[in-house]
Amino acid sequence: MDIPQDRSYEADVPSVEAKEAPAEKSPLFQKIDEALMNKVALFNNSYARYAARAMLATLFLTLGTAAAFGTALEAEKIAPGSGKFTFAFMFSWSLVMIIFMGAELGTSNMLFMTVGVYRKKLKVSKAAKILGTTLLFNLIGGILFAYMVSLTGPFQDLPAGNYLFTGIASKLGKSSLQIFVEAIFANVIVNTAFTINLRMKDDGGKVMAIIFVIFIFAFLGYEHVIANFPAFSLAFFASNGAIAGMTLGSILHNLFFALIGNYVGGALIIGMTYAWLNRTKTSYVD
Repeated sequence: MDIPQDRSYEADVPSVEAKEAPAEKSPLFQKIDEALMNKVALFNNSYARYAARAMLATLFLTLGTAAAFGTALEAEKIAPGSGKFTFAFMFSWSLVMIIFMGAELGTSNMLFMTVGVYRKKLKVSKAAKILGTTLLFNLIGGILFAYMVSLTGPFQDLPAGNYLFTGIASKLGKSSLQIFVEAIFANVIVNTAFTINLRMKDDGGKVMAIIFVIFIFAFLGYEHVIANFPAFSLAFFASNGAIAGMTLGSILHNLFFALIGNYVGGALIIGMTYAWLNRTKTSYVD
């Protein structure tokens, strides 16, 4: 004889399927979510390790910047005007090192944190803390490692009109609007390179793609706030502060408008646009 079972309680217990979020249709945003959660977990569990990864970003950026300026200095001696090409090519390796060595870069985290808030993966306060920490330790690393590099042979006794000093003086002489617009494009390019890296599987292909994409912003001389941390510091230490127009006010002016422009380009134009495009019921996703 079957005994009737009381199942009245089941109405109050949601099924496992009801609790689960809809599967992410976009392979790209699956990877963005995974990367974001790794960043949040590290930040929550080991602030020191997160800070170290942020400083490593500007270690690699400082080395790339130093190599770029160093090759440009030598290229200019051989063929005046060629320094711009060698600088852009060598600087591109900075992002290759940052990505492959798992360092934390503030301008890419502008995208990750903003998209994370939009997609309700984390709160605004947490996103702001992580991004602020990244920028702070990028700055500390940029100053520290640039000072150390300035003590090395290639940056001793540089002539006044060399490529490094004139290039930095030019950056500091730009208008607010020019810095802002150039910074928008710079971080559109940087976050495009990060996105390409997430989508590609072959490491050799990733390296080539990153180099040629970053070449665009480096060759055009656009403004990237994190790249300017070691660039300004290296120029200051190598010149003993003798660069024309280099004052605390001119440096802060450049960094402020570069920061705002980078956020617009990376977080809003690339990050938010693609997050919105992929929040769709259709199969047209990235």
